[in-house]
Amino acid sequence: MPTAATPDEVDYVSGRTRLFGIVGDPIVQVRSPEMFTAAFRRRGMEAVLVPLHVLPADFDACLDGIMRLRNLDGLIFTIPYKLRATKLASTIGPQGQLVGAVNALTRDGNGWKAEMFDGLGCVEALRKRGIALQGRRLMLLGAGGAGSAIAVALAHERPAFMRLHDVDRSRADALAGKVRAVSPQTNVEVAEPAIDDIDVLLNATPTGMLDDARLPFAVSALPQRLIVFDAIVKPERTPLIALAESCGCTTVYGREMMRGQIERMVQFFTHA
Repeated sequence: MPTAATPDEVDYVSGRTRLFGIVGDPIVQVRSPEMFTAAFRRRGMEAVLVPLHVLPADFDACLDGIMRLRNLDGLIFTIPYKLRATKLASTIGPQGQLVGAVNALTRDGNGWKAEMFDGLGCVEALRKRGIALQGRRLMLLGAGGAGSAIAVALAHERPAFMRLHDVDRSRADALAGKVRAVSPQTNVEVAEPAIDDIDVLLNATPTGMLDDARLPFAVSALPQRLIVFDAIVKPERTPLIALAESCGCTTVYGREMMRGQIERMVQFFTHA
């Protein structure tokens, strides 16, 4: 029975509520439902973002059904679907076209428009910390959907050097070509991780997510001068971030990247 302390209804969802979803496997690590729903409410929108756990084998069938919902206005895609989600779009925005992956989908007339915001969020998070990238030496781990978006956005900042590493060498090679196309003056190499000659280390792999205690590459200490970013949002203090902080490095959290892209994504969803 409801009591005075537990009312029998809430004021943030009703039959008029517009739905947004975030699709991934796993899904428990995401912070988007809390952060986006709060952003919607700040704008006076009657809307919520809900987590949708979809297995890879069920992706096509599930998304075909989900996208038929008439009160669904948009979707966000996380691991491992940022590349696969491109085929759901009628049109793809400029960032998504360049990267070849998307993380947001919204209704656009009679179809669905997609775009990629991860890279923009990463650069914005670094900018808000006063970290300039022009002329710096960077190493990026991971060349999947998020990693590709981050690399392309970083390239627009004109770094002097970028080392790329991915377990799939061909994927890293393809991403290196995109970086060179955006910033021909940036020296780009695909190689094993090495930190002695870099200024900024960025992790865009899922290694270290949830209960994974591994580091994204074999390392026992980091130079104090290093700036370390991890795109993972849960846990907020990943094994890489914990190591970096213990070594006195400047650290930038995945949650900061999420904050950096929320406003842009809400505008995308609302066509503002």
